[in-house]
Amino acid sequence: MSNKTYLAVDLGASSGRVLGGRFDGSTLQLEEVHRFENGPIAFAGHLHWDLLKLWQNIKDGLTASGSKFGSEISSIGVDTWGVDFALLGRNDELLGNPYHYRDPRTQGIFERAFAKVSRDEIFAETGLQFMEINTLYQLIAMREANSSILESAESFLMMPDLFHWLLTGEKGNELTNASTTQLLNPVTKQWSKKLIEGFDLPERIFGEIVDPGSVVGPLRTTVLEQIGLNGTRVVRPGTHDTASAVVAVPAKSSPGEMPNWCYISSGTWSLMGVETPHPIINEQCAEFNYTNEGGVYGTTRLLKNIAGLWLVQECRRIWKQGGHEYGYSDLVRMSQEATPLASFVNPDHSDFAAPQDMPAQIRDFCERTGQIVPQADGAVIRCVLESLAMRYRVVHRKLQDLTGTKIDTIHIVGGGTQNQLLCQMAADACNCQVVAGPVEATAIGNLMLQAVASGDIGSLAEGREVIRNSFPVVTYTPKTPTMWDDAFPRFEKTCSI
Repeated sequence: MSNKTYLAVDLGASSGRVLGGRFDGSTLQLEEVHRFENGPIAFAGHLHWDLLKLWQNIKDGLTASGSKFGSEISSIGVDTWGVDFALLGRNDELLGNPYHYRDPRTQGIFERAFAKVSRDEIFAETGLQFMEINTLYQLIAMREANSSILESAESFLMMPDLFHWLLTGEKGNELTNASTTQLLNPVTKQWSKKLIEGFDLPERIFGEIVDPGSVVGPLRTTVLEQIGLNGTRVVRPGTHDTASAVVAVPAKSSPGEMPNWCYISSGTWSLMGVETPHPIINEQCAEFNYTNEGGVYGTTRLLKNIAGLWLVQECRRIWKQGGHEYGYSDLVRMSQEATPLASFVNPDHSDFAAPQDMPAQIRDFCERTGQIVPQADGAVIRCVLESLAMRYRVVHRKLQDLTGTKIDTIHIVGGGTQNQLLCQMAADACNCQVVAGPVEATAIGNLMLQAVASGDIGSLAEGREVIRNSFPVVTYTPKTPTMWDDAFPRFEKTCSI
């Protein structure tokens, strides 16, 4: 076949990019066309996404892609982070700038929410882990504030649904991102009427649940006038970035069976889980606070959110403000020089959700918990990386408990694969093989699903074979697992505080 090019619009919490994937029938070549910064904007006491800037950057990236790839372009798909959303009013008017998930309006909301619908009922209905950032609690906060925006809303769109609507004029709530709301039933794959009514949310705003891999439609006339790309379709990938990243895991597995591998989509967050053939909703899953999110082609992503490289990113930002601009390779080198396994933090502790000064918060946590306080910047980073590896160890064990399957390989995909020290730490802490790569997993998974939707690739399994043939991986084996075994009780103690 002649080359076909698919375009992935991949929006993360700290950056966005538009990439082209050229497929020649056997391998996929990735080319970044446009990259831009993303992040929260503080406004009137709240945090918002800069939607207009994001939209302009997307259009700029698509215009540049048209100049580069021309008539080869077959389709476009958008993926983003989960939980955040936009509301449209009468005549499809955008009602305000979407809130950022770290906005403080949902802090402490659990007690009030569970007074209306119990925690057990919510989990039984959704199978989702409890996080104050979840869409459900954002909507409850709007209801509590008597929000005029919520009162006027006619349509609810998750962030990638919003961009697909901006591109085509067609609405729909794609399954994988809708499953992050804690308002979707993972068995029926429909909105939970019980929770919508229980929390007095406007049922009219929740639209049709649509599958990943489905065609949204052609570009709007007004968009064509701005960016060109006539004849290009918009196709929904797994619009939740983790769903797309899991598509790109270069593993072999049989449909309908529990795999002997798990994944970590490593970036600002570390999303660690297993691709299962069905949801696992039971007391043990509720106790562990694990989540059942929608995957592609009927699969479920049984996973745990871990606070990821957010802590490293924030340390780097604070040090830059102080005049020390470290590259990520500098941080790894500095941490290698620090004493191993000296102190730990719980990466998921609320102290690290949005502190003003992350390095100071880490040192304070170590001091409060009676540990060695890391003084040098490299020691702070080592503390963070080792703590993340220990969290992987905990989640790895609990995933085996939940699935009843021995997991002997961890696939790490995403930007975190470039941190070779963290990958080796994960192998040592979990005492199993780690396979790292590909780096641009989210974009690759996005592109792969577009290729399947176009008929150029026959199945998810074939897509993963293409990925194995197209992108290199690095394998890590345990080197010092006994050291990590000995240090683990100290980490457990730290996390219990």
